[in-house]
Amino acid sequence: MTRNEGKLDRALRVIVGLVLLSFVFVGPQTLWGLIGLVPLVTGLVGTCPLYSVFGISTRRA
Repeated sequence: MTRNEGKLDRALRVIVGLVLLSFVFVGPQTLWGLIGLVPLVTGLVGTCPLYSVFGISTRRA
């Protein structure tokens, strides 16, 4: 898979992922916080499968 996320996109995904994941341990303590794994992993890897499907790329050439 080719990378299709820019630096800002990746940074925001990691931050949002960590915030959502923190809901498992603090705050409402709900398992819905595990949804945060999706943006966290895609931000760390640099590839978003949905971006690939729709032909979107925030990465500079």
